[in-house]
Amino acid sequence: MSSQDDLVVLRPEGLYCPAGDFHIDPWRPVARAVITHAHGDHARPGMGRYHCSRQTLPLLRWRLGREVAIEAHDYGQRFRLGGVDVSLHPAGHVLGSAQVRIDDGRQVWVASGDYKRQPDPTCAPFEPLRCDTFITEATFALPVYRWPDTAAVAADILQWRAGCEVRGEAAVLLCYALGKAQRLLAELQRLDAPTVWLHGAIANGVQAYRDAGVALPDCAIVAEQGRDADAAGRLVLAPPSVAGGTWLRRFGRWQLGFASGWMRLRGNRRRRNLDRGFVVSDHADWPALLATIAQTGARRVIATHGDSDALIRYLQDKGVAAETFRTGYGDEE
Repeated sequence: MSSQDDLVVLRPEGLYCPAGDFHIDPWRPVARAVITHAHGDHARPGMGRYHCSRQTLPLLRWRLGREVAIEAHDYGQRFRLGGVDVSLHPAGHVLGSAQVRIDDGRQVWVASGDYKRQPDPTCAPFEPLRCDTFITEATFALPVYRWPDTAAVAADILQWRAGCEVRGEAAVLLCYALGKAQRLLAELQRLDAPTVWLHGAIANGVQAYRDAGVALPDCAIVAEQGRDADAAGRLVLAPPSVAGGTWLRRFGRWQLGFASGWMRLRGNRRRRNLDRGFVVSDHADWPALLATIAQTGARRVIATHGDSDALIRYLQDKGVAAETFRTGYGDEE
């Protein structure tokens, strides 16, 4: 239950720290926002001033424009906002993603943003932080969600591509343009994959990562290949928005795949009319959520967005003080 001593409370604009007079990933315009990462549901336009990690800065500039007022901070660097010390720590979700640690000298709260515990060559790994209260995401907080090894999934994607080549089809893989696509490219590079074709939206996200210093393989942009280019056997990364549209027709024949944690359930594949589903997520799965909560040592846990009710019930059954914040975050997957 909330009290006047809480370092973070839920306001109509988003998660608010009264002692520091700032919001965390607000979904309505506020004067001062601390941003965990650059996905659109967490980094929205209209804030007076943004605070973010150093690696998130170029992504926010890309997303929000060059004229936005942004202060960037190194991981672990403490900075003062109002009456609290704030620091940002790796969340392992996407490039620059951060947990927000808040310390008023009496208690420590950590707001995780989105996070994952699997290795990712394109971003810093999650850093467990000890705290009194932990605000955790719950996107995939059901026991059914358990992620396979990403390298093995990348090998499966290449086998699928090879099968498409035999049949004279393009292998069009749907994935999110910021984070997921870059992670897949880095994993495929390790397997010496053929040159990957990119939808323009994916190419823009890849360039933003390159501009931030992340090494990624050379790729080809679909729009530069011409209408008559032979796409048989090509692995094409595209955003989910192309499904069912006319953009796919340029390939003549194709199969459609999707890389997402939601592909853990076969019903989701059927409903989306997909040929293949590949389980790759930039969020924590069920075992990782539980392990992370235990590592924080938090006496109180607050879950946001996703299957938060299931996680709260589980924690309460284990004797943990747990509750939910109903937030305005979406699901980039």
